[in-house]
This record gives sequence, structure tokens and C-alpha cells, in this order.
Amino acid sequence: MYDPLSIQRRTFLARSGLSLGGAALGSLLARDAVAAAVPGPAARVGGAVYPLHHSPKAKSVIFLCLAGGPSHLETFDYKPVLAKLDGQEMPESVTAGQPIAQLQGQKLICLGPRTTFTNRGAAGTPVSDFFPRLGGLSHKYAVVRSMVTEQINHDPAHTFMNCGTALSGRPSMGAWVTYGLGSEADDLPGFIVMTSKMGRNPQPIAARQWHSGFLPGQFQGVEFATSGAPVHYVANPPGVSSAHQRDLIDTVAALEHHRLARLADPEVATRIAQYELAFRMQSSVPTLADLSGETAETLALYGAEPGKASVGTNCLMARRLVERGVRFVHLYHSDWDHHSGIDGYMKEICPPTDRAAAALLTDLDRRGLLDETLVVIGGEFGRTPMGQGKGETIGRDHHIKGFSMLLAGGGIKGGVVHGETDDFGYNAVKDIVHVRDLHATMLHLLGIDHARFTVEFQGLDSKLTGVEPARYVKALLA
Repeated sequence: MYDPLSIQRRTFLARSGLSLGGAALGSLLARDAVAAAVPGPAARVGGAVYPLHHSPKAKSVIFLCLAGGPSHLETFDYKPVLAKLDGQEMPESVTAGQPIAQLQGQKLICLGPRTTFTNRGAAGTPVSDFFPRLGGLSHKYAVVRSMVTEQINHDPAHTFMNCGTALSGRPSMGAWVTYGLGSEADDLPGFIVMTSKMGRNPQPIAARQWHSGFLPGQFQGVEFATSGAPVHYVANPPGVSSAHQRDLIDTVAALEHHRLARLADPEVATRIAQYELAFRMQSSVPTLADLSGETAETLALYGAEPGKASVGTNCLMARRLVERGVRFVHLYHSDWDHHSGIDGYMKEICPPTDRAAAALLTDLDRRGLLDETLVVIGGEFGRTPMGQGKGETIGRDHHIKGFSMLLAGGGIKGGVVHGETDDFGYNAVKDIVHVRDLHATMLHLLGIDHARFTVEFQGLDSKLTGVEPARYVKALLA
């Protein structure tokens, strides 16, 4: 019987000049670095940087962002002088002419550490009693006590930490890394983002913090949920089989390839790759999110609760993601903006964070993954050594002149403390590490020379580390 629809379909496919096999091949090329999307070196398997500039130490990155700005003075930078001066006026010479967020123009009073510090772990690193588990692993990580940044308010500070600039619309570091290296995951995005929060008002995180900016859209971070379905609409609707879905993807891909041949638009190639990836994710994501295969010991180690978007669950998911070849996992754990009530809030938020972070390092290590996974733990800035408020409501303001971060695995030398702040914990005074230096170090460990890793945008050779001087921190490398 004459069937006009089937004839039209065959005619369309013949005239398009592309078979379904060609569509599948195109999606496979797009998977690793989108040969069709980015001309030049990005067309090569593995990513835009091919071959790598030097031998890498790390294959993937997990960045645990303590959003809101954790206090270095209650975590990894003990200041006995500040403790002695608790309640006294801060010397004007320390703060004169310095930018302060909400305390500007107010009388500045020293606020000593809100807990005690103990020399912990095999390295004997002074770590606060808020972090006993992480402190016990001091030989596994480096503490950088001399971090500095340039933005004193949350949103621009996050943008600067994530993108190397406070300008919106620039690629995030996760996008840069996946663009440069591609992904080893066939059925998952190369860059995944997860968030968690506690009971108080969380620090809001805008989606532009994991945007691809002027890079092809497929390098943008994909946000996964850890409660309910990790990705919206990952399951087929009732009545739609996998075969039906496959047929739809093939047909749409053929149409998009026809459009790509006419327009040579890299975003069309991005859509083709994302259609194919989305189809593969319908099988991979439910398996990824199913924690029933994890032992009771592992769940307890992280403090993970399947189906709950907690820092413990997210850290466990991060380990499962890098196991599957995901290149960059960015975890945002909110509620670290302690302008008030710092005593109570630190007692609430530190235990689950300490447990999850220590579990992540332990679990990666025992599975042989820590050596090839760079783990970064820290916020967008630190907190002031001056108090904000009084009595039980006292807290700390934003601070950019000196704060702490942890780096572990992926070629980092464990058991070291790098840099110093002054006696008040106000200014970084020795071996200062700028955010750009952090980015340069991360790229170096991944086999990329930050100065050579550029993309032309608006007539300029743009890069993650910007135009200001930056260098990788050699003293941190194993």
C-alpha cells in the first residue's frame, strides 16, 4: 500500500546527504571536544589542548566550595596574638585604607578565635577543633593560608573565584577545563554541579557561576539534584519507549546536521552533541543516583542520606562521578556567611562538612583515585579578624586580604602549610597566592600551561588567568 509518509522520510534522508550512521559519528566526534564545533586544535580527540603542554598529575577536579566565605580564623589559621587581644580595639595601622564590607566606618574590635586549635594528624598541622576528622588527614593535603582575592561581596567574589574575572558572561573554570581536556565520560556531562544547604538562609549561587561564556555551550556545567531525579525529565514519559526516543534523536540530529552544513554554526554542533548525550544520560543517570550498591560503612563514612541533598551525599556523588570519567565536579555547600551568630552556626555546619570532606579524601585514596583527582576546599573569601555585632549574635564580616584553602591529591604535596597572614589574620604577608595563581596551579596539574591556554574573543587572546601576572605555585607540588 502506498505510504506517502515513509517515502517522504526516505527522500528526506537521501537528500540530506547524511545517513543515520553519519549522525551517530558526528555525535561521537562531538562527545570529546566537538570537532565540528570548534575549529583548529579543539577538533582533535581529547580537547582543545592536544597534545597536553606537559605530563599531567591530575585527570579530574572536585571543588568543594563553602559558599558564603568560611572563617580562616576558626578553621586552619590559628592566631594566638588575636586571641590575646580579644575585645580590644584593632590597631588602626592594620586596617587603614583597607576595603571592608559592612564594617566600613565603624569602630573595629578584635574578635579572637571561637574555638581551640590542635596539632593534628601525621603532619601535626594546627587545625581547629571544628574539623577533627579533616585535621586527622593533615598529611594528605596542603593548607594555603595566604590566599587573596579582589572582590569583597559575594556574587562578584564567586564570579572572580570561578571565572578569573568579576565580569559576567566569561567561562567558568569547569568550562575551561572540560574545553581544554574533553571528557572521559561517554554517558555523562564532563562538568557537573551540585548544591547543598543547611537550615539557615543559604548564600544564593547564580547559574552563571558554571556557565560556558564564550566557549561552546556544551562545556557549560550541568546541575544535578541529589533529591528526587538528578536531572529533570530524565525518564521517558508514559507511552514513549527507548526505541521511539532513539528514532526521534536520529531524526532531529539529521535535521541539525543539515543546518550545520549550511550555517557552520558551532552552537548547532553543540545541540547535536547534547541531544545524543541526553539520550545516553537516560540510562546512566538513574544508575549513578542509585546508592544502594554502596556499603553501609561508606554511607556512614560520608554521613550520606540517599535522596537528601546534603554535603555528605554530594561528596559521595562526586566520587562516583570522577570514577565514571567526569572531568570537573563543583560542589556548592551554602550557609557560611556568618555576619552574626558565628559560634552557633559553626557548631552546626562544621560537623557534617568535616565528615564529608574527610570521607571524600579517604574514599578517593582507598580506591586509588586521589592521586589523579585534585580536590580543592574553600570559599570565595574569608572573614575579618574584627567582630561584627555583640554578645551571642557576634559574627565576622567579609575579608579578601588573607584567607585559607585546602588542596589535596592530583600532584599536591601533602602535609605542608604554605604562606602566612599577619598576627591578626588580616593581611597575607608571606608566599601570597592570588586566585589567578590557584587557577594556574590547577591547570598545571592537569597538564596545561595557563599562559598558552587561550581562546580568541572580541579580538583578544582570552584565558582563565586573565592579563595580570599569574604563576603556578611550585611549592605546593609533590
